[in-house]
Amino acid sequence: MEKSEDGAQSANRKLPVNPNGGKTFDEGELREIYLAGGCFWGTEAFIARVPGVATTTVGYANGKTESPTYEQVCHEDTGHAETVHVLYDPRKLPLKKLLDAFFTIIDPLSKNKQGPDVGTQYRTGVYTTAPDDLSASERVFAEQAAKWDRPLAVELKPLENFYPAEEYHQDYLEKNPNGYCHVNLGKLDELDSE
Repeated sequence: MEKSEDGAQSANRKLPVNPNGGKTFDEGELREIYLAGGCFWGTEAFIARVPGVATTTVGYANGKTESPTYEQVCHEDTGHAETVHVLYDPRKLPLKKLLDAFFTIIDPLSKNKQGPDVGTQYRTGVYTTAPDDLSASERVFAEQAAKWDRPLAVELKPLENFYPAEEYHQDYLEKNPNGYCHVNLGKLDELDSE
């Protein structure tokens, strides 16, 4: 990937192959989690390629405006974070492994900023829908926090609300392979070796 003057990465090659493509998942076995990792384009492209992820949908979470638009989230005080709704198979991908992968692509100490993107919509967070997922996530957060000498700036809380983003944001980098991406998709190679 090449970097622009502001540090943003531009994908100038094909996206890595999605190992989940063409796989069948038992919908009754899937669990969900919501991950906010800065700009949702790159976060979604990465998370969708973690083995065991069935589907991803980008959208806006934990804000105060009902059904916001992208423009509202960017320019008004909606309180929403750009977030990826993740459906995954816990038999193939335990939540701990999914969250550990997520932590490899964020700066967990940066508040309201990931890469060159700044604003509350770019805050990081893990939003849960099941009490056992919250407690499992707390254990991962404790492990991650032990790696740093400052507190994590990543939210961990139950999901309050989620609104899917406009269609052109869904699978954005699949449709625009040369599009902006702040996430180092090369980190996927490290997941395969674990």
